[in-house]
Amino acid sequence: MPTSRMSSTPLPGIGVQYDLTTREHRHLSVIAHRDGTRSVNVYRSDDPDDCLQSLHLTAGESAALIDALTPSHHSPNLLHTTELGLVAERIELSSASHWNGRTLGETRMRTETGVSIVAVLRRADAVPSPGPGFRLAGGDTLIVIGTHEGVDAAAAILGRE
Repeated sequence: MPTSRMSSTPLPGIGVQYDLTTREHRHLSVIAHRDGTRSVNVYRSDDPDDCLQSLHLTAGESAALIDALTPSHHSPNLLHTTELGLVAERIELSSASHWNGRTLGETRMRTETGVSIVAVLRRADAVPSPGPGFRLAGGDTLIVIGTHEGVDAAAAILGRE
C-alpha cells in the first residue's frame, strides 16, 4: 500500500510551506504564515504543480480545521499553544549570521523577546533545551516558542548579519 509523504520548506519572511503527497498521489500544501494565518492549496491530479484551489484561513479558522482533523478524543495532556496565544516556529540561522560561533546566551533572546529556544536542529541532530553556553552555527534551525510578536522579534534578532 503506498504511503503519504510530507516535506517542509522555509519561506523567509513568510513562514513555512508544508507539502503533502497523499497515498493516492494527490498534492496538497499548507503555508503557515508568520501572522498565524494559513493558506491551504490543492493541486490538479494530472499536473501536481498546477494549483486547482487555494483557501486563505484566519488563525481561528485554522484552529477550527485542526480541531476537526484532530477530534477531542486525543490526549488531554497535549499543549494547544494557539489557545494560549503562543506559537512555535523554526528559525534558520544563516551562515553569514552575526550569531554564527557565538553562544545562545549572547543573543539575550528571552530577555529581549520573551521567546524560549526549546531546541536547536543541527544537520541530523537535535539539541533539546540548549543552555546559554550552547554555541550557535550557521545552518542551525532554532525551535522557538512565544507570542507572535516575540517570535517576530526573535526572527529579526537572529536574522542579523
